[in-house]
Amino acid sequence: MRLRSLEGRLAILLGVAALTGALLYVGVTHWPLPQMLAWMHDSLGVTIAQPDRAEAVTLCVVILLPLSWWFAHIVMEPVKRLLRALEGAVASYRDGDFSISIALDRRDELGDLIRVHNDLGQTLREQRQNLAQRELLLDTVVQNTPVALVLTDANSRVAYANIAARHLFNEGRSLNGLDFTQLIAAAPEALRKATEGSEDALFSVEMDGSEETFHLSQRAFRLQGRPHRLQLFRRMTRELSRQEVAAWKRVIRVVSHELNNSLAPISSLAHSGAELARRGDVQRLPGVFATIGERARHLHGFIDGYARFAKLPAPRPVAVAWKPFLDALALHCQFQLHEQPPEQPGWFDPAQIEQVLINLIKNAHESGSTPEGVTLALNVVGHELRIEVGDRGPGMSEAVLAQALLPFYSTKRSGTGLGLALAREISEAHGGRIALANREDGGLRVTLVLPLSAAATA
Repeated sequence: MRLRSLEGRLAILLGVAALTGALLYVGVTHWPLPQMLAWMHDSLGVTIAQPDRAEAVTLCVVILLPLSWWFAHIVMEPVKRLLRALEGAVASYRDGDFSISIALDRRDELGDLIRVHNDLGQTLREQRQNLAQRELLLDTVVQNTPVALVLTDANSRVAYANIAARHLFNEGRSLNGLDFTQLIAAAPEALRKATEGSEDALFSVEMDGSEETFHLSQRAFRLQGRPHRLQLFRRMTRELSRQEVAAWKRVIRVVSHELNNSLAPISSLAHSGAELARRGDVQRLPGVFATIGERARHLHGFIDGYARFAKLPAPRPVAVAWKPFLDALALHCQFQLHEQPPEQPGWFDPAQIEQVLINLIKNAHESGSTPEGVTLALNVVGHELRIEVGDRGPGMSEAVLAQALLPFYSTKRSGTGLGLALAREISEAHGGRIALANREDGGLRVTLVLPLSAAATA
């Protein structure tokens, strides 16, 4: 036990109080009060009765009460001062002021508490400073980003908007506190419809005499316990133009390559056929013409594939019973049905989805998988139908997975790069999506997700 601790001081004061009480009791009952009373009686003739034990105890209590109060004051006064200081510091923390420190130099438990409190204040000040610097950096980045950012509360009042949003919606003036719904009431219909929904959207509007395309990202969340909505308007015109030019360049490269691969042999064979005819060697002409016809048919199939991709009709979803659909699919390709199909019928365009599955199963066989490793699984998850085509081939690298669904991208020497792109186009036209992933135990899994109801495809 530390002597300078509160417990040590209290023990000392209690000991002093007990010793004082004992000395008072001895002084009243034994010495010197009895001797003084006897001297006064003998010398002065004054007779004062000797206090009995009860009177002695009462006298000691009367003297010890103020002494005990004084000792209690000595012990509690620094505690009370510290509590008042802590109360003021906590009130300052509540108001966001972390600059308060308690200037008391003590070497007991109260001193330890004061040092811990001051260390806490210093930590809070440093964190507050770092947070302020980060907020300043974040605000600088957000304010200067070309993406228009609008944060609205539950009443559609603008709580925050950056510079791009102010220029886009209010000619550079502040948007804070304005009703965003009223602000865009006079905006183009495409913009209003996009903001009325809850999903991300891509829309085009007329601005400054030209068409501008925007991508809208919006999320709902709670800020300080209150619902808010964040909307990001990103100009996509230049990006889409660059992507369009890149796509056209890629198309031109693929078409040029395929045309050269077919027209060069045709030209060479035509020249050879003419030379054979000139020399009268007609026996070899049928072979030349057959090769020319084969290359022409290949070229026709190549062009027809591109035409079908460009002219894909809108899907006509109907209720599809699984047994006849799978029986018809089995006539075109070989697969292992992984599980029994669901009882609930599908809702899609059977001709288009059949073509997608034929392409996916054909790719699975061409991956190097054994025929038994090519599987088809049908599952209903919530309001969605999941169709999975798996194989036991080598799978795909991360780079190939990232580009496999892009048009004209192919890792096959004779591939057109349209099979998976066509599958993606058909799935998205149905209101669904397609995803590729490597299987943990080897191979590739292609997942086609389609809605189950007619309302979901509307």
